[in-house]
Formats: sequence, structure tokens, C-alpha cells
Amino acid sequence: MEIKILGMGCPKCKRLEELAREAAGDLGVEATFTKVKDMDAIMAYDVMSTPALVIDEEVKSSGRIPRKEEIAEWIGAARGS
Repeated sequence: MEIKILGMGCPKCKRLEELAREAAGDLGVEATFTKVKDMDAIMAYDVMSTPALVIDEEVKSSGRIPRKEEIAEWIGAARGS
């Protein structure tokens, strides 16, 4: 599973990465985490505001920090597919 954090490295981006790592760890899911800081690469996902969370190339949220439970649901659903 690949999880991407889209953003320039602001505190919100860092917090989103922390929550995503915790959620994956709680579920026992091995994931590769990638930070995408390049604006052109971020815009390729049609994301207008950061931070954004991408799981297996699907944008799950942007412009906010979702709850860890939400992230866990998304990871669980992606793992099941």
C-alpha cells in the first residue's frame, strides 16, 4: 500500500503524516509513505488545498486533517480491495 502526503511540509502536513502512520500501524498494515512537496505533482492530483492524503493513488482528503479513525477506515477499505 502506498500512502502519500501532499503538502509543502507545514505543521498540518506533518500531523497528517503522523496520524496516517499511526492508523496504518494500528491496523498492522505495511505501507510506503511518500511526501509530495512539488507543486506540479500536487496539482496533478487536482488538489487545491493542502494537506492532502492519497491512498493507492486515490485522493481521500484535502485541505483538512481527518481524524485518525477516518484514515483507518480508508486504509482498511483500500486493503480490502
